[in-house]
Amino acid sequence: MTMLYDMTVPAYKNGLGALSAQLDKALARGAENGVGEMQLIVARLAPDMFPLASQVRFSCLQAIQPPTRLGAIGAPTLTDDATDFAGLQAQIAATLTWLDTVDAATLDADPDRAVSFDLPNGMAFDMTARTYVRDWAQPQFYFHLVAAYSILRHMGIPLGKVDYVGYMMAYLRPGTTPSV
Repeated sequence: MTMLYDMTVPAYKNGLGALSAQLDKALARGAENGVGEMQLIVARLAPDMFPLASQVRFSCLQAIQPPTRLGAIGAPTLTDDATDFAGLQAQIAATLTWLDTVDAATLDADPDRAVSFDLPNGMAFDMTARTYVRDWAQPQFYFHLVAAYSILRHMGIPLGKVDYVGYMMAYLRPGTTPSV
């Protein structure tokens, strides 16, 4: 059974793929309405929140950290925010490429094994792999993914739910698409 793997890697690939498509749409829309790439890169929802470039990097890092903490190796290093959309897409592509190499058996070896980590502010956490994935890894990934989506919406990019969960179209029952 591939419980922890199935809860993480496929979800991260879906989310990052959707984020990549959102960035493509944002770049095209920006070109149409005169919103520069730099305006989007530095946009943020509130003064004390990170800008789009950081949210994209953090989305990638939040897809890298859980498999790494659960034993995966060879992860890309993303130490700096990208300065343009090509750089944002490169971070996503590097993360997706690496996620394709993650071994399910490694992640699922022992869902009850200890996982510990420290935050830069001095807080330290101790939990099982299962609770780490459920209570930390997934919420952190989706927080940054939604923050990036929200920044793009805030900047006038016409995104909707289908842009956030477009991968769901693979599961659409034939004949149930609403007519416009």
